[in-house]
Amino acid sequence: MKLFKKLIGLTVYGMLLASTAQAEEMKFFRIGTGGAGGTYFPIGGIIANAISNPPGSRACDKGGTCGVPGLVAIAQSTNASAHNVNAVQAGQMEAGLSGAATLHFAYHGVGKYEGQAKPDLRIIANLYPEDLHLVLPKGTKLENLGALKGKRVGIAQAGSGTQIAVELIIADHGVNRDNIDEAELNNSQSAERIADGQIDAYFYAAGTPVAAMIQLDNTKGMDLYSFTDKEVKQANKTVPYYIPSTIPAGTYPGITYDVNTVAVSGIFVTNANQDEQLIYEITKALWSKPTRRLLDTGHPKGKVITLETALDGVKGIDVPLHPGAERFYREVGLLK
Repeated sequence: MKLFKKLIGLTVYGMLLASTAQAEEMKFFRIGTGGAGGTYFPIGGIIANAISNPPGSRACDKGGTCGVPGLVAIAQSTNASAHNVNAVQAGQMEAGLSGAATLHFAYHGVGKYEGQAKPDLRIIANLYPEDLHLVLPKGTKLENLGALKGKRVGIAQAGSGTQIAVELIIADHGVNRDNIDEAELNNSQSAERIADGQIDAYFYAAGTPVAAMIQLDNTKGMDLYSFTDKEVKQANKTVPYYIPSTIPAGTYPGITYDVNTVAVSGIFVTNANQDEQLIYEITKALWSKPTRRLLDTGHPKGKVITLETALDGVKGIDVPLHPGAERFYREVGLLK
């Protein structure tokens, strides 16, 4: 009996040691995304799921995820690009999603980041284009961007990448905070306000289709402003990382026409101080076959997130790749 008790005790002790060792191997990886009504939040959630492989999970070759062993990635809802680059630089989050323009401005300390450069930002991957939407109440027509003067206009969250770009774009047409009644709101709040008649228009950049806009389109209805060719050209000149784009007719059921606009790439970023091997394994997991399935089925925009386009536009943003990501891309032949 004593021997039996001793064996039981040793077994329990061994299990506790194993459990403790397993817990010690667990690593948390926070990813800043955006508001629940946008695209960053669901895409960030898919990425977090794909790169996670907590202790005790099934191995990749046994039907589990092909995430990083011991990693628990968490997608956190934030105020999007500007918040995320600040948090990643400060070490408050390990990674985040950001528009290319915000990333460039923040890294180099220009524009609204004058004197506040974020030199530790590093790129993991280009993800997908984010189209700039100018949402109007159903049946509303806007002659041009200059006609926003005197209106109640949503310009996205304070300090967000969308807001930074929007203020630069509308300024070319004589529109600014002095001659509009601006509202600093996230996408869901903006959709609610326009449905209730509290604002006349709002801007938001996100991968299509946007959940909050689908809901607005299905309930109150909406229209989207189609930029003129001249406005597209000027926007691209003022904010070079916003390139000409089109939201095809039918993207939102009530929008039966093609919408001319501009778009900015959504980028997966981290801090230069993150371990090279960890970021290498995260990058590898991001482009694994199981992740491909998650992206294809998890969100419409997931289908355009591909390894082949992982480095598209990265050189022009002029922000370095993280060494771990760079090592992976060299191994697969995307970098010479």
